Amino acid sequence: MIRFALLLAALLSLGSSGRDAHQIAAALESRYQHARTLKAVFFQSYSDGKGSLSAESGTVYFSRPGRMRWEYESPEPKLFLVDGANVWFYVPSDHTATRAKLNESSDWRTPLALLAGKADLAKLCSNLEAADLAAMPPPAPAPGDAVLRCTPRQSPSSETIRDVLFEIDPGGFLNRIVVREPGNASTEFRFAGWQENVPVPEVKIHFEPPPGVAVVNEEALAGAIR
Repeated sequence: MIRFALLLAALLSLGSSGRDAHQIAAALESRYQHARTLKAVFFQSYSDGKGSLSAESGTVYFSRPGRMRWEYESPEPKLFLVDGANVWFYVPSDHTATRAKLNESSDWRTPLALLAGKADLAKLCSNLEAADLAAMPPPAPAPGDAVLRCTPRQSPSSETIRDVLFEIDPGGFLNRIVVREPGNASTEFRFAGWQENVPVPEVKIHFEPPPGVAVVNEEALAGAIR
């Protein structure tokens, strides 16, 4: 269970006029750090900054420590999976699975392992600050939500990322992530229906290529999902 006093102090900061980035981050991390598993529905969109937009949706599972499974259901079935050591990307219609070592993947879903107890914002961000709600693209954040702006620490995987916006509701739940790149390109993840400590069978956090599926090893999976 989340320690009530810590969570209460963090949540109170979300509604204050002088919101502090570290207090908001503490609310987010406190909400998720004691959950063994998490489940949510997600909507993902990508804009190239020139008017082109693509969108996908599905269900995501997180399992401590640092494992996750993104099941894409629309517009076509796809799978993005982190098993703790490897990152897998599989499109059944392509009959090909791509594999990369976790520490080599530059996809921003891998830092989302913070929701499964594997990372924290202080390690991911060289600068973390509370941002105005107007910093979020439409739709406008709900009343009481808070926004954090993260500047990623310099690494080969962060070279194409300008900053990352986190929208957090008054309960400490993550509503949205917007990853912004140079040239106004951006990737957005929206979450809803969070469930904690739901059963997540081990088979869901491991990937066995089906018969006839070729496995391609890649140094990074950046952009593979687009």
